[in-house]
Amino acid sequence: MVSNTKPQFTGLILLSGEDSPGVTAALFEALSPFQIRVLDIEQVVIRGRLVLTTLISLDPAHCSAIEEDLLVMAEACGLDLAIDFQDAAPTIAKSLILLHVVVLSQNLQPTGVAGVAKKISSCEGNIDRIHRTASYPLTAIEIDASFPANTNLDFLSRELAEVAKTHSLDISVERAGLVRRAKRIVLLDMDSTLIQQEVIDLLARKAGVEESVAAITESAMRGELDFSQSLSARVSQLKGLSEQAIAEVASEITLTPGARTLIRTLHRLGHKVGVVSGGFLNVIEPLLKDLKIDFYQANTLEIEQGVLTGKTVGSIIDRAAKARALKEFAQREGVPLSQTVAIGDGANDLDMIEAAGLGIAFNAKPAVQAAADSAVNSPYLDSVLYLIGINRDEIEGADPA
Repeated sequence: MVSNTKPQFTGLILLSGEDSPGVTAALFEALSPFQIRVLDIEQVVIRGRLVLTTLISLDPAHCSAIEEDLLVMAEACGLDLAIDFQDAAPTIAKSLILLHVVVLSQNLQPTGVAGVAKKISSCEGNIDRIHRTASYPLTAIEIDASFPANTNLDFLSRELAEVAKTHSLDISVERAGLVRRAKRIVLLDMDSTLIQQEVIDLLARKAGVEESVAAITESAMRGELDFSQSLSARVSQLKGLSEQAIAEVASEITLTPGARTLIRTLHRLGHKVGVVSGGFLNVIEPLLKDLKIDFYQANTLEIEQGVLTGKTVGSIIDRAAKARALKEFAQREGVPLSQTVAIGDGANDLDMIEAAGLGIAFNAKPAVQAAADSAVNSPYLDSVLYLIGINRDEIEGADPA
């Protein structure tokens, strides 16, 4: 039996050179007279230099005519042209998982990019696309890569974490797909995350008990006290402090650089933002309301007759309570935990970081960085946006006109 099926070829076309208006139109106008199907296309311009590639399927009888027309078009546009026609041999689809690897750096070096690429390759991954998502206040690049279906993502994350440490990078790994663009909730720690200070230290300074409060904190860091014990001991040192000191401390709080941009961008893109703090609602609530935070929980200082009693009111917001707050916030908003982000810096944040779909350690202690899905060591809180797939153009687009 004689087959009437025509052999099919694919053609890879690559144009490069100085960019100018109309190049893309010229390419596809040159291809238009032929029976061609466009299979893929990619275009990028860096510092005025264009790279435009397209993959087409075609009748092999038309190869010479297509090549002649493309050469005329490329010469008219002043561009270099490369063409590769070959049989469209059937391929067996492999079962793959697609991942986004985001790399952040204030000083991105070739050795860092090489280190990430080598590690992806050593884990049997293939880089499909690299593109820049931000150039300031730091450089952010996103790498789309495909891996075998049996890839151990925890192992890959640990391997890339070693690269990040060696080359002073921040790296995040997430699965590709629509869920990355779906509604999220973002829950932040307060002290040394959303704000630059520790509120208990500011209150201790007002009360003149900085040294004794610092000694209790050190004891807790050595594991001699849990958070609840440590908090109670430190708050007891504030007994007798005037209620006026709370307002004074609230006025001394400074946001972490990029905090307002982070919150404003998330809100304008339809996400929800929460804060859960081991600090004190009496101090931070005015700021949280000003920032239009959607959900917040913190401890409450007891006040009687205008002075602090040295006690707190209600349940203590400790490590376990922060994780419960994340789940409560997610349930209230109808968002699965897989679509939650938790950001913090201390051991008290570990449970919520581990429970979240994406846990981010922000300028955190080594143990927290080791437990988190990704770590940010830049001073800018809005750099977190790049890790969750929001680029600089979207950030600027979310700003008021």
